[in-house]
Amino acid sequence: MVVTIVCDVLGRANNGTTIAALNLIDALKKRGHTVRVVCGDPERKGQDGFYVVPNLNLGPLNNYLKKNGVSLAKADRRIIEQAIDGADVVHFMMPFSLGAKAARLAHKRGIPVTAGFHCQAENFTSHVFMKDFAPANYLFYRFVWLNSYRYCARIHYPTQFIRDTFEKAIRRRTTGDVISNGVNSAFRPVPVSRPKEYADRFVIHFTGRLSKEKTHRVLIDAVNLSKHRERIQLEFAGDGPLREKLQKRGRKLPNPPKIGFYSREELVKKLNTADLYVHPAEIEIEAIACLEAISCGLVPVIANSKRSATRYFAIDGRNLFKNKSAKELAAKIDYWIEHPKEREEMRRLYSGFAELHEFENCMDRMEQMIAQVKLAYGYRSGENRHAA
Repeated sequence: MVVTIVCDVLGRANNGTTIAALNLIDALKKRGHTVRVVCGDPERKGQDGFYVVPNLNLGPLNNYLKKNGVSLAKADRRIIEQAIDGADVVHFMMPFSLGAKAARLAHKRGIPVTAGFHCQAENFTSHVFMKDFAPANYLFYRFVWLNSYRYCARIHYPTQFIRDTFEKAIRRRTTGDVISNGVNSAFRPVPVSRPKEYADRFVIHFTGRLSKEKTHRVLIDAVNLSKHRERIQLEFAGDGPLREKLQKRGRKLPNPPKIGFYSREELVKKLNTADLYVHPAEIEIEAIACLEAISCGLVPVIANSKRSATRYFAIDGRNLFKNKSAKELAAKIDYWIEHPKEREEMRRLYSGFAELHEFENCMDRMEQMIAQVKLAYGYRSGENRHAA
């Protein structure tokens, strides 16, 4: 197949959408397909198969997006048409300017369109300080449906949670597939040497962008309330606009958080030296980061937020804490520190959990979804020619 993948956001792999896009691109190429990529990443210019458009100029918002480590691509009709010409399927990753334009142009040409659902309403409304304003989130879903997703033959939902959320907002059933973005096989228990400085410490890890909706502050405050605060070491893997604020907030702890952006190999080592994984994020479509930690043998403690799919990864109440409650999180952390045998038993219960999200199986399902759309459209086109 010739598949054109359209990415409003593509650059450094510091966010889930970029990682999902790069994984899909690589997986389809590995399976023998021709992949064309439309994006706004200037570093991709001249690379084979990449069609690079300009970035949107959003004036005063440009610096804000830069702090978040992302930029949005501008819809250039000429470049989009070059990229979709002769494509079997057009797949867009985000429903913004570039993705929406590509969807409309492909639909007009009779090229089947598929898409990923990688943007929760709050991921957008939090940037305009309306994250908790329900009508704004509702209007976001209605807008992206009318502007882009209604042109799709199939929609890829990483979780049933986000599918239910979207379909409830637009008040209709969509044609789609629930497929995890997948956990890379590199994330597994491996023997590593623990740093000497961690010899007597209980290490708690969290992977997530350093942004407001990930709610790092609750974890910092919970450690400060813990009976074992003197021996807890927090590790935050990620990057984002709140780095300085989190560093400042963390200074109240006996052991300030270690914050860094790590390669996959480094992250696997970090996870394998940790004792517990805490995911306090309030807003999540899936949270592959949590699944990666579980795959490395860590027991998770997850915010029980109604706006997070991650809560469904909990086996029982010991893996959940009340959303935004530092006090309850502190109690859960103390429980797992004080009950190492129970932690080991829970770890064993989670041992087969990650297999449900095995990366290659998920990519096989993505390939199958796109191929089925191509075949369905080809069959209908053949019927039309025969009828003519």
